[in-house]
Amino acid sequence: MLPYSTIKSHVTQALSEDIGSGDITAALIPASNQSTAHLICRETAILCGKHWFNEVFQQLCTAPATDTQSAVEILWHFDDGDSIREDQCICTLTGDARTILTGERTAMNFLQTLSGTATTTAHYVKHLKDSHIKLLDTRKTIPGLREAQKYAVFCGGGGNHRHGLFDGILIKENHIMAVGSITKAVETARNISPHTLKIEVEVENLTELQEALAARADILLLDNMDNKMLQQAVSFNESNKNPAKLEVSGNITHERLEDLAQIGIDYISTGAITKHLRAIDFSLRFE
Repeated sequence: MLPYSTIKSHVTQALSEDIGSGDITAALIPASNQSTAHLICRETAILCGKHWFNEVFQQLCTAPATDTQSAVEILWHFDDGDSIREDQCICTLTGDARTILTGERTAMNFLQTLSGTATTTAHYVKHLKDSHIKLLDTRKTIPGLREAQKYAVFCGGGGNHRHGLFDGILIKENHIMAVGSITKAVETARNISPHTLKIEVEVENLTELQEALAARADILLLDNMDNKMLQQAVSFNESNKNPAKLEVSGNITHERLEDLAQIGIDYISTGAITKHLRAIDFSLRFE
């Protein structure tokens, strides 16, 4: 679970964006009206985002100039990470009608996006279920929602790669070009980083792989290699006296996952689970 401060910040910004100076349409509803509404999922999905959903109504109910009549109670029938089916009721909201109407779109925006991320992740993970390979996300996330999406990846059964540039060394093609060589880049990384930090190097062919192994990189990111080259890379790595962990990235499709599961790699990372997501269809219906 993410720190509450992160969720609070996400929701505060989203509500400010949507409400601005006030919800002028909700003002049509008498202030005393109390209602019950049901959140329905219109398709099969993995649920994610209930904490953001709750926080939307928490902030609306405690905002300045509101009173106890603005309170909304939410009864959840599922938790984050649960599988949900088409037309199931996900939760029931009871309370101030104005508050429910004002918050519904912002709350569902979080839920549809994060459930979409979790559902896409689960679809990828399903193709790897008979292997030891761990599916990882990347930094290709929606700006401002990285931590939320990485939480959604976890709910979908995936794992998190580095969260940003601050918590892991990944030496990519342009770093190597700027420094001069893989050997020099790895040597410099070891000199400037804590001994506990793993050093990962992106390689695009077997020559680069051999250089990275000779430099004693901890993890090799095998980028855009076809299956034949990947098998050769695995053989080279296994024969090395200091083998590295192997991660595959680039051109990761559903059709390819089952083949990759048969190759002796450790991780698959793909930006598709966070940037190619399709929002899940939710609908809020008043009684």
